[in-house]
Amino acid sequence: MIKIIKKLLIGLLALGFIGAITLYAGLYSSLPQLTGTVYSGGVKQAVSLSRDSLGTAVITASNRNDAAYALGYAHGQDRFFQMDLLRRNAAGELAEIFGPGAIKLDERQRFHQFRQRAEMIVANMDVASKRLLQDYAAGVNDAQQAQHLRSFEYLLTQSKPEPWRSADSLLVIFSMYLDLQSGTIKRDLTLAHIERYFGAEMLAFVNQNSRYQAAIDGSELATPEIAIPSLSLPKVAMAKVTPIAEPVEVGSNNWAVSGKVTQSGHGMLSDDMHLSFAVPIIWYRAQLNYQSATGEAVQVTGVSLPGAPAIVVGTNGHIAWGFTNAYIDTADWIALADDEATQVEKQQIKLPKGEHEYALELSRFGPVRRIDDKAYALAWVAHQPYAVDMQLMQLETATDVSTGLEKAKHFGIPVQNLLIVDSQGDAAWQPTGAIPSRTALSDTAQHSDDYQAELWRQDETQIPRVHNPQSDRLWSANSRVMSASDHQRFGDGGYALGARAEQVRDNLLAHDSFDERLFFAMQFDNTAHFLTPWHEYLVSVLSSQPKVFSDDLQALAQWQQCACSDSVGYTLVRHFRDQMIDATFAPLEAGLKKQQLSLSAIKRNLETPMWQLLAKQPPQWLPQGYDSWAAFSLDAYRHSKQDLLAKYDSRNSGDLATLQWGKVNALKVQHPFSKQIPLLSHWLDMPEVAGFGDSYMPAVQRSSFGASQRFVVQPGREEQGIMAIPGGQSGHPLSDFYRAGFDEYGTHQPTPLLPGDSLATLEILPAAG
Repeated sequence: MIKIIKKLLIGLLALGFIGAITLYAGLYSSLPQLTGTVYSGGVKQAVSLSRDSLGTAVITASNRNDAAYALGYAHGQDRFFQMDLLRRNAAGELAEIFGPGAIKLDERQRFHQFRQRAEMIVANMDVASKRLLQDYAAGVNDAQQAQHLRSFEYLLTQSKPEPWRSADSLLVIFSMYLDLQSGTIKRDLTLAHIERYFGAEMLAFVNQNSRYQAAIDGSELATPEIAIPSLSLPKVAMAKVTPIAEPVEVGSNNWAVSGKVTQSGHGMLSDDMHLSFAVPIIWYRAQLNYQSATGEAVQVTGVSLPGAPAIVVGTNGHIAWGFTNAYIDTADWIALADDEATQVEKQQIKLPKGEHEYALELSRFGPVRRIDDKAYALAWVAHQPYAVDMQLMQLETATDVSTGLEKAKHFGIPVQNLLIVDSQGDAAWQPTGAIPSRTALSDTAQHSDDYQAELWRQDETQIPRVHNPQSDRLWSANSRVMSASDHQRFGDGGYALGARAEQVRDNLLAHDSFDERLFFAMQFDNTAHFLTPWHEYLVSVLSSQPKVFSDDLQALAQWQQCACSDSVGYTLVRHFRDQMIDATFAPLEAGLKKQQLSLSAIKRNLETPMWQLLAKQPPQWLPQGYDSWAAFSLDAYRHSKQDLLAKYDSRNSGDLATLQWGKVNALKVQHPFSKQIPLLSHWLDMPEVAGFGDSYMPAVQRSSFGASQRFVVQPGREEQGIMAIPGGQSGHPLSDFYRAGFDEYGTHQPTPLLPGDSLATLEILPAAG
């Protein structure tokens, strides 16, 4: 019997070994061809596609269309599945791959009809833009055709890739609209229902202007003390408090200085775009070398967005540019009258087997959502024909700031704060992207009579800018950048609190001269200025029982005033603040939840009213079971600490050392599949890195969110430039470029902007040759 069992085990091990070898061989054969020669009818002249040690795609072509083909070819080789997810996400077509579990998400995206809008925009494009998208798509599809085996994602999902089409590149940009502006939509709907259910006084209280303000011109919005409204809602016990999800501030930091404060006399730019992390990371390193239409040699280096033929952020030797999300008001909800005519459009959502029917209600204002007994239509700039185009690529040939600003006036992208510098020393800021011309803005639902149909159809032409400011410094960090007067025109689409922008501004004002290394170091500033008042308050709360909380007070005394990896005190303060806000505003959250809404969309706004409540201590705002704010605060701390230990103290030791911020906020960059199949984690995910930053400081980092790239450059001095990215170029786990650059990112080391020596070169020749 023992011999039989032994033979069976040996047989099973042999089968497992053979299976593993077969799987590895199959995956290895699906790696793309990176060297040699291929022939294509998609290029007019010879093109070379090289990769360096980081996998940077270096493209040399005779014209921009051939360069677009080659960039599409590189994207198709390295990132096709991720591109597929982006287009399907925007179009509401994920259930075709992932099955019924994705239907609800598809329905939310189908609400916006982006597939139809993308196809309509392509049909009406100018000939040159249309041709560029066609050439890019041809490159993507030729790369897919050259693959010997589908990528492992398609094998696991038992699906197959569909050809790339021109409209798909626009869907990728629409997917960015969903990331960057969906918070604006949720914010307005939430505010409308706070007013509807809890009254105008409550709306004014929770939607106060922040005291943290850092506009470039120094202007400030008024911050009068708003009366605390009475709270007659059912109280919530601490044990039943539901955490209010912290909104992810999808945005960025960027700052710039003029040549007057650099040793070289060139302008200098820093840009780090904050997005959710996954494997592979969203950006793709690329350098395009080609001849412009007028014969000039163009070299543009930066990051591209797989699925689109443009360099999103980068430099061309003359100018450099970077973006942060602008968060101006680009959406309105219209409260429909009971007799307002609507119609229902039936759409079929494909499944791996069969279809699901989705009924979309439409009005003359836009798609309709019903909440309680009321219908609301959404007017959003992303629904307008000017929302998406290919004009961003015009920056590639701009030679100075003034020209770049003019070209940037009408980009079809989600509106961004553009910072732009040039080799002559100029620096400027301007909001750029799709901005509706309508002037009747509202934080809550509008009456249909206030809807300005004609102005919604027009892209705004009168936009503010700041060019070479007297301070020689520019900055943005998702809070209000423009003047207080311009703010009245363009509105608030969910601005960041402003604490991060203040810290960026103050760091710039603290120095008289700048270079690339200083700019890069400033991106890692994790000083906890914002949480310092909360630290002081928590110390005062725990000092009422110094013996009971002696260890806690010691951790708070050693908190280092930073989101540092070894700081326990930072963790305690951070989570205490969350618990206080969640418990205080729990009655409002419970009321909104009944309508599938949440305070999450405006949680950052609750900082000001929270401190007002702590100062005035009105009894009616105390949660259930407390007769004083001191008792409530003490118990809030106990609950937050208990929750932390339950999650991070695996040995139940009660040791506060287990709550170091680096562990609690560890950076975990995961592949979407490993989240569902943890056994794949070691194979697919990036190494875990101790956390070091947070939300309200320049060093933005949460467990799966943060600086998706760190870019520093002076145009004309690209050899000193920096581009650090939290992940490699390729989406193939066996590629040499799968994790290339991540270790340097995780240890805060700079990686060069310019490509290094070529390790592999693919020549793409016209088919006739």
